Amino acid sequence: MGARPDGNPPTPPREQWPDAPPHSRDGQVLTELVLTVFRLNGELLEAAQQMAAAGDITAAWWQVLGGVPDEPRSVAEIGRIMGMSRQAVQRIADILVDRGLAEYRPNPTHRRAKLLVRTEAGNYALRRISFGQHPWTDSLGHQVGHDRLQTTLEVLQQLVRLVEQQPPESREPRPPAA
Repeated sequence: MGARPDGNPPTPPREQWPDAPPHSRDGQVLTELVLTVFRLNGELLEAAQQMAAAGDITAAWWQVLGGVPDEPRSVAEIGRIMGMSRQAVQRIADILVDRGLAEYRPNPTHRRAKLLVRTEAGNYALRRISFGQHPWTDSLGHQVGHDRLQTTLEVLQQLVRLVEQQPPESREPRPPAA
């Protein structure tokens, strides 16, 4: 049995697969949470795309504009805050600047890393979106409840910190016994 056309080793028959390591109850629940967050992310991105249309922008543009609420920020800083790569933020920031929704300003602490700031047109796009977004999130928030949402927020923030501090280790399965 040779390598697959993509260069990866061949997949052995299922009966030769090594046993998966045991999974704790906490790990099982976290895995279910992660899968639910993936689904929620998809639903929120679809909803964001619909709401962003009210401001004549895309959900990705909204995400980057949302990363510069009150003060200019570097592209890298926006990426860290919004969970996006610096390259993705840079690409969108350039579009926002070309469309007049944001502008670059000099960065006093770093000559090459300019700061992005929203223009009035960018602020107005977000204001237009808020007419649909605020009532929608208010309705959902009321249905879940403030205390449960606050606890969920704190747990998710803790998980973000933990994942940042403890990235997963890549563990290859042991090769099947010959």
